[in-house]
Amino acid sequence: MRTLTFVVGTGRSGSTALSGIVNAHPDVLSLNELLASVQSRGFPEGVFGGGEFWRLLAEPNPLFERMIRNGVPMPEFVYPRRPGRFATETTGIPALSLMVLPHLTDDPDGLYDELEGEVCRWPERTAAGHYEALFDLLGARFGRTVAVERSGYSLERVPLLRKVFPEARFVHLFRDGPDCALSMSRHTGYRLIFLLREILARTGAERVENLTEEQVRSLPPELAPLLGERFDPALVLDSDLPLTGFGALWSELVSQGVARLGEVPAPLRTTLAYEDLLDDPRAELTRLADFIGVEPLPQWLDTGAARLDGSRRGSSLRLPAAELAALRECCAPGARALADSQR
Repeated sequence: MRTLTFVVGTGRSGSTALSGIVNAHPDVLSLNELLASVQSRGFPEGVFGGGEFWRLLAEPNPLFERMIRNGVPMPEFVYPRRPGRFATETTGIPALSLMVLPHLTDDPDGLYDELEGEVCRWPERTAAGHYEALFDLLGARFGRTVAVERSGYSLERVPLLRKVFPEARFVHLFRDGPDCALSMSRHTGYRLIFLLREILARTGAERVENLTEEQVRSLPPELAPLLGERFDPALVLDSDLPLTGFGALWSELVSQGVARLGEVPAPLRTTLAYEDLLDDPRAELTRLADFIGVEPLPQWLDTGAARLDGSRRGSSLRLPAAELAALRECCAPGARALADSQR
């Protein structure tokens, strides 16, 4: 691969649409939600063989499996909408199959088998070496020359990605805070994130996996069941969660994220505002193409512009005045951090 670029952000910022647009470019290998699929467990230290690397890609993501099992899947989960031989209740859905492979092909099971046969024979390498070999393999398979990975809720991974891939480029995709927070409040994944963060705040634990039995017992009935293998989906779908809480979440993610991105060398980073993309898609996509190292082909620009839906822009403006004012106040620290980062 000539270049590797990570599109990072809070999520709910038009990133799924951008993945589709990027995937439409004949030279770009679009790795949709790869980081979200493997999470931090996908980057162990040291060297290891292809078989171990394949297990990192193939083992089902425990959290995503629980969400599917309990009736609160995210809309980004592509594989269950066009099911193949894998299923949560039987085999489990391989991490790579849930969102990454169906984005590349209509036959994700066939591609899975191709990759397994190849990757398991690989020699010992670092995690970076294995991923670069995987990107090269997929690039050759689909005739692509650059790789772009895009995952939602990914700003916190910037330090890890810089460590593993020191030459990688970063695009910070962001959206108006109140609009983004409102979208988060309606999204299954972010509602669950909100509730899990509430659990950590109440118990003082740093990670859900570190909770003690005593801490779990201390939780109220609307939170404790979320830690079990089975829970009522209404706890996620129907809980009355404060919109201002999602505004605070957006602010926290953005503020921390721009600080992390500020440590990336300037030539290796750029920004992309969702609103700018809607206002002038051809200019912004041309700039993006130049940054990731491909030609801004006219047909691709036309395709990209046609795929953007501006109907959700300004969605927070339809809120009652007092609710919108409170949401803007919660988003203000993140908005200031964004503005400062653009100077």
